Amino acid sequence: MPGPKVVIIGAGIVGCALADELTARGWTEVTVLERGPLFVTGGSSSHAPGLVFQTNPSRTMARMAQYTVQKLAELDCFRSVGSLEVATTPERLAELHRRFGYGQSWGIGSAIVDPAECARLFPLLGKEEPSKVLGGLHVPTDGLALAVKACEFQAGRAVARGARFVGGAEVVEILQMGGRVVGARTTGGDYPAEIVVSCAGFWGPRIGELAGVPIPLLPMAHQYVHTGPVGAADDLPIVRHQDRDLYFRAHGDTLGIGSYLHEPMPVDLDDLPGGAHPSMMAFTPDTFAESWQAAGDLLPVLRATERTDGFNGVFSFTADGFPLLGESRELQGFWTAEAIWVTHSAGAAKAVAEWMVTGRPETDLHECDLNRFDPAQLAPAYVKERAIRSFVEVYDIIHPLDPPSVRELRVSPFYERQKELGAVFGEAAGWERPLWYAANPPQETSRDAWSARHWSSIAGTEARLTRENVALYDMTPLTRLHIEGPVDFLQGLTSGNVDRPVGTVIYTLLLDQAGGIRSDITVARLGEHRFQVGVNGPLDLDWLLRQAPANVTVRDITGGTCGVGLWGPKAREVVENLTDIDVTNQAFKYFQCREGFVGSVPVSMLRLSYVGELGWEIYTRADYGRQLWDTLWEAGRDHGLIAAGRHAFTSLRLEKGYRAWGVDMTTEDDPWQAGLGFAVSGDKREPADRKLTCLVLADPDAVPLGREPVYLDGQPVGHVTSAAFGHTIGAPIAYAWLPVNEPGTEVEIGYFDRRLRATVTAEPLFDPKHERLRR
Repeated sequence: MPGPKVVIIGAGIVGCALADELTARGWTEVTVLERGPLFVTGGSSSHAPGLVFQTNPSRTMARMAQYTVQKLAELDCFRSVGSLEVATTPERLAELHRRFGYGQSWGIGSAIVDPAECARLFPLLGKEEPSKVLGGLHVPTDGLALAVKACEFQAGRAVARGARFVGGAEVVEILQMGGRVVGARTTGGDYPAEIVVSCAGFWGPRIGELAGVPIPLLPMAHQYVHTGPVGAADDLPIVRHQDRDLYFRAHGDTLGIGSYLHEPMPVDLDDLPGGAHPSMMAFTPDTFAESWQAAGDLLPVLRATERTDGFNGVFSFTADGFPLLGESRELQGFWTAEAIWVTHSAGAAKAVAEWMVTGRPETDLHECDLNRFDPAQLAPAYVKERAIRSFVEVYDIIHPLDPPSVRELRVSPFYERQKELGAVFGEAAGWERPLWYAANPPQETSRDAWSARHWSSIAGTEARLTRENVALYDMTPLTRLHIEGPVDFLQGLTSGNVDRPVGTVIYTLLLDQAGGIRSDITVARLGEHRFQVGVNGPLDLDWLLRQAPANVTVRDITGGTCGVGLWGPKAREVVENLTDIDVTNQAFKYFQCREGFVGSVPVSMLRLSYVGELGWEIYTRADYGRQLWDTLWEAGRDHGLIAAGRHAFTSLRLEKGYRAWGVDMTTEDDPWQAGLGFAVSGDKREPADRKLTCLVLADPDAVPLGREPVYLDGQPVGHVTSAAFGHTIGAPIAYAWLPVNEPGTEVEIGYFDRRLRATVTAEPLFDPKHERLRR
């Protein structure tokens, strides 16, 4: 069978790659529509310098780049000249060691090289003594994608299998009927289709407008120039000088120089030039002056030449730096493969093709899913500000906890009370989340500068007092859904038995068709047909809405509600005289839920604990939120109640071995590998060749932050997922994906230029019999 009729909008490198990948999988009724000529379309692919750097903090993005290299090399559309990232500051050299670690984690061969080797690899660096270059990261398999040639070759293979490409066909309407796409209308006629895929690059928002689907990307201009002859050669590696936001590649005996050093230049699509190259805007030499000076500082040979030409090239940025992939829920059959650079083009196309044909990409795509945003994150003002920040930071040294540019978008009703207690906030999905509270005292501790950034020793105090007394945690940012309908709906979608009596809470998993973990959720059965479901964000809402039949209602109630975690050995003492609910252990057991009042506030109480202590998640409507906080705060005064933040929370959850979806496990992992086989009903444990493993580090002063490589007998065998200092056990804890190892096995974690000793340890580290939760 030739598969459904597919229209792809855009014959740049992504559209051509997608046509190739789809037809290779048997979907041959593919039409690719291009507003410009084939195959120098005038889009970003036509002017892209083609640099492919595979190393990335994201495993998903690294895999896409690796596949792009592999495929384009097989098509003879790639020059494997290697890459060299140079450091001219100690901070950048440390960052290159961290990037080397990413390569080790994701299977990308690389090496940290000294200044002399940098000069040997790229002689134009000069022979100055002492060298401005302190060292470099060399990746031999990086190189140059020949973008236009890659378009032609992949399109040719698709055409040989039955696809057709139509140039000069600007799409002016997305044809729809009954909430589904039925085709695309162009200036030259209509093209019926069951699936339409927007691969329009920076034109994506316009296509989205035609479909009624937001495509949240911002076109931005990026400067690129050519130099006069400088004695370059085509076999020179591509170079990044990230300390000055520059990159270099050879064009024969000249160089091309790209810059992110200039002020951000957002582009209005109405201002693009006409003609054959609308994505190549007029060069603005004044904004390149600083870049030219910085380039000459690194490469003295440039001082004896001049730039010969240049342009401001347009390409796409998103709010979080990731592509926009997947099918819209608002318009069935309308897919996107947008905001994809040449680096990731073939890999992204492969993933989308797998998703379309089989319903499941082999690579986890939660970072890239079109539907990952909260509605406020689709606002043009939000997209613009965050995308500009992405441009500015493209070569910056980014700490995992660095705050974003848009703040106070979403705050809980407790926000003012938290500020009164000196809360220091982080951000996630637009929510302000307390990291720690200055009202709590610090404790004596030492920690390396990197892991101490955006951290405070107060977290240790908060963790200790949670274990000893009682603490209040803001759970408002946890996405909550209200589901009404027959229990069969949830029963059919989850791994466990949710058809339990009213008043029961179930921890269970959403699995994909291959048994990969889509999410872990809690289902509280508040009534016969009424459920409160705690999920991991908009993607879970999207999935459940897509699956819901007519007799089931799924609503996101997060913004209209709020919640706290009241946890610690004295939690019962705080709440027992406030509520009409019997909170004795006999009446209200672990993993049960009740509805009633706390003071005058109507609440749902779930006896759950993500920190491993006695207590409850307590939820109410947002308008009652401050009253709930004040009621608990006043009652807790005599019991030592404190407010505690996210850092203490993470420390405590790792001591209990609790997993975080999207960090510790994804669709690429099954429940048994992830240590969650207990959440699967009626299935036996399957053998696993890899396992999420608990490690305890020997050095108390260095705490990994995630994605670092793990070495066994000197060889990289896995990577860290979550890590934190375990204040109860007095040592750093890391979880890592490793080959199955017995407790006591010694491994090392690559941390910048160090190897940290760690030991595989049985889990959970704290309260292994779970007695404190059930008392």
